[in-house]
Amino acid sequence: MKSIYRSPESQAAIEAMYDRQVAKLPFPVEDRRVDTRFGRTHLLLAGPKDAPPLVVFHGGNDTNPSTLGWIAPLAREFRIIAPDTIGHPGKSAPVRLPPGGLSYGMWVSDLMEELKLKSAAMMGGSYGAGILLNAMVCIPDRIAKAVLFIPSGFVSMPARVMWGGFILPLIRYTLAPSDRNLELLLGPVFGKYPADPEAVESSRMTFRHVRIEPNMPKNVSRRELEGRRAPVLVLPGEHDLLFPALAVIRRAREVIPNLTAVETIPDTPHYLTPKAREWLCARARRFLIGGG
Repeated sequence: MKSIYRSPESQAAIEAMYDRQVAKLPFPVEDRRVDTRFGRTHLLLAGPKDAPPLVVFHGGNDTNPSTLGWIAPLAREFRIIAPDTIGHPGKSAPVRLPPGGLSYGMWVSDLMEELKLKSAAMMGGSYGAGILLNAMVCIPDRIAKAVLFIPSGFVSMPARVMWGGFILPLIRYTLAPSDRNLELLLGPVFGKYPADPEAVESSRMTFRHVRIEPNMPKNVSRRELEGRRAPVLVLPGEHDLLFPALAVIRRAREVIPNLTAVETIPDTPHYLTPKAREWLCARARRFLIGGG
């Protein structure tokens, strides 16, 4: 199958960026690789080895250490297991899976087998939340608790955001890759908030070297999640233009039978602000440890 990278040099450039991002994480990490039916998967592990496991799925068209840095406080009390999503920038197999089915749920099932985890708490943001919802369909008994933040998998992007905010700006940037066109392309991600310079540079590298995945994981239905018992916490961003909070809240209440809580992460666009990351970690910790 065709690689997500534009060339071997492009893959090397992304992996070098990945290593730089790992070096900036505020905690030590270990590397591990496991085999799945879809290809080899690279993982980052952090936190006490005897702590409760927390499997974390990162955002799409982005790297694992980018999301991992957002939840740094959780590495004090959990054994973080963070796989590089297969078919996305990172060190896993560069072969894209179809987001419209349940392939990513089966991929998570393979990971749990290889890691010898009977069950674990799981957490996913953006595209990673859609992956976690896939897993809730495929392996419900192996998910102890689920935290879904700025989540895909409930509602589709509004058409005006998809076309006006991504498709047309991506075409424009591809034809004329200027700073201004990149700024326009990333506009929906940052909204009215200042752009994060490291995120902008990471995006620049991704658009230059990777064949972008334009589709999000499929939206789950109530029928698919019927009978699921794992407690679930859903946390949309207050000013998220990609997955608007009110739409996510309404849909989450419709489709998740064991929804513990759904709350809005205050004052943040899709790309979480530093204060929003602190809020996320505190709220997730309370749910993962206490259950409320």
